[in-house]
Formats: sequence, structure tokens, C-alpha cells
Amino acid sequence: MENKLYYQDAYIQSFTAQVLKQEKDEEGNWYVLLNQTAFYPTGGGQPHDIGKLGESNVINVEEIHGEIRHYIDMPLYDTQKEVLGAIDWEQRFDHMQQHAGQHILSAAFEQLFDYKTVGFHLGNEMVTIDLQTENLTEQEAKKAEELANQIILENRSIEVKWVTEKELSQYPLRKETKVKENIRLVIIPDFDYNGCGGTHPKATGEVSAIKVLDWERQRKNTRLQFVCGNRVLKQLGQKQRILLQLTSLLNAPEKDMEAAVGRMLENAKSQEKLLEQTKEQLLQFEAKDLNDKYYTDNIVNEIFQNRSIQELQKLARFITANNENALVIFVSNNEDKLQVVCAKGKARNENMKTIIGKSLPFINGKGGGNDSFAQGGGEKLITPEEMLMLLFELSK
Repeated sequence: MENKLYYQDAYIQSFTAQVLKQEKDEEGNWYVLLNQTAFYPTGGGQPHDIGKLGESNVINVEEIHGEIRHYIDMPLYDTQKEVLGAIDWEQRFDHMQQHAGQHILSAAFEQLFDYKTVGFHLGNEMVTIDLQTENLTEQEAKKAEELANQIILENRSIEVKWVTEKELSQYPLRKETKVKENIRLVIIPDFDYNGCGGTHPKATGEVSAIKVLDWERQRKNTRLQFVCGNRVLKQLGQKQRILLQLTSLLNAPEKDMEAAVGRMLENAKSQEKLLEQTKEQLLQFEAKDLNDKYYTDNIVNEIFQNRSIQELQKLARFITANNENALVIFVSNNEDKLQVVCAKGKARNENMKTIIGKSLPFINGKGGGNDSFAQGGGEKLITPEEMLMLLFELSK
């Protein structure tokens, strides 16, 4: 472990090293092997570090077959000289805060409710843990968050110990370790004992704060979202900006925001309902006009521009409901496709499903229906006028 400087001191921000190898992987990506490194590779739910090696940007770090590969955006110019490595400290410390916070929150849930953590992911915006419970209450989440923040406030030490498999029995581990050699324990005395290969701060106080954001059921577990440290301030800042914008837009103080939004949603529903009723009335008027227009032979045939098939279906039903002798043939010319609706009143004998079925192959279309009402659509392989004439001829 001597070449893994991040295990010697997680606070190392820069270091020098000898280049052991520089080459491309199977996908043509440049990577470098060093005799020692402070760059943490992806593992155990924690993302890799980023930073610089000389003038090259380190964009990925992976441990493959025991080698820590530093993937870089361009090859190093001189591999014979020592290279200076610099960690992106803002990201590294953020990962340290989030990972330690995960240990604290997971231990809190287990101690309070015996909810074990069975999954962990450290994302760019938030952290998630999968808790072994199907139902998490708001009260339980609140209590676990309070205990976690109490542990942070007490600024307890976070210790690291390397132990053998035989020595594990001396510690009340939260879960069984997967590795059998070079076992690394991360310990918050009298609170949490856990096997972990990640980077952590020296004390819980450096986690700063933990805030639970949300949770949802994932199969038989609960996936809980939270943030720690500087991410708490970032989340607060984002939400505060949004809240201030909403108070201005809604002309309501923060404490009345919920009621103001509720009123707005109710008004929107009322307006939506009124608009739908108005559309229905307009369609009914349109249906009457079309019935009057074609009252002589009762064959209502029209071409529309960019009308939805749902509107045409309603219009056809209004016509046939008020005129049992009506035959309706509608074609809608919608950009690069044609849509058709055919309907009949109960006094007529034509089969709408048959008419639609025979016409759709001419536009490479699909559709369906029954003997009194059918619809479909397809490509604009013929003109709308030709389609209307075809439907008219098939109805004879």
C-alpha cells in the first residue's frame, strides 16, 4: 500500500512520482502508471479523483489488474523526468465529506431502526443509499438525520486501521467485509465500525452537515437521497433563489407559498376545464354547420389542415349522433402524413372498417375500428384530394 499516497494521507494535494509506463489501452485512450500516486481510483461507490499530471489533465483513474491507471487527455512529453501530480482538491474534499456522511447516516439508520444499507452511490449532485426497508416514514428519516448531525456536531474522530481477518472479531462491524487481506477499517469510535477503501476526513465535524432530500421505493428497498457538507449550502442556495423568484411571481410571502400555489393550480384546472368545454361547444357548432352544408346527400366529406385525429373523431361522432343518415369522410393533411376518419349514422349500411382497411395500403398506413367508426393514418404518398376521392369511391 506504500505507493497509494491517498491511504497514507487523504489530505495530500500534490506529489511527485516516476513514470513507470505510458501507453494506450484497447480503446486507444492514453494512460500512465506511476511508482506512487495520490489519485484515488474509482471504487467502493466513490468516484475517481481528477487533476493534473504535468500539463496533462487526469480525466479518469481506474485500478485494473492491480495497476492504477491515470487516464490523461494527452500524453506526457517527457516520461523520464519526475512528474508533478496535483489533485483537484475541491472535488476530493467533497468526496471525503459525502463518503464520511454516508457512513454516519447509514450507521444512524441501523442503530435507530435496524435498517441496513445495501447500496451506495456518490453522484455529482447528490448521494444515495439503499436501505433494507420497503417503507420509510418521514419521522424515521427525521430522527436518523438528527442523530447523524449530532454525531457531526460532536466532532468525533474518524480513525483508520489496517487489520487482519483474525482481528476483525475485535470490532462490532456494521457489515461483513468483502476483502480478506489488507483490510481497512474506518472507525468513528463508539458509533460506527466499517470496512472501507474510500477517503475520509479526520473528524466528523468536517462533514459539516447532512440533509436528507427525498426517498422512493426501489423493489423491496428504499433509495434515499441526501447531501453533505458544501453540497448542503449549494442546495440551500439553489432552493432559496427559486423560492425568491416564486414569491415575486406569485406575489406571496414564503409562509403563504403553499396556499398560493394551491390556488394557482386550482385556477389552472378550472381554466383548463372551461377551455375544454368551449372546444366541445365549438366542435358541436362545426358539426351542425357541416351537417347543414351536406344535408342534400348526407355525405359529409372534408379535408382539414393539421387537425388532430382526436378532434376529427369527436367531430364525426357529433355529426352522426345528430344525423342517423350521415356518412362522414374526413382527411387531415398533417405535414408529411395523412390521417383519416370514417363514420356513419345508424341508418346507413356501409362498413367503415372495410373502407378504412382498403384505403390504408395506398398510404402505407395503419388503423382500425368497427363497422360504424374507423380511423387510421400513414405516409403522404397521394394527395389529400386523392385520398378523399378514394374513400368516397370505396363507400359506394
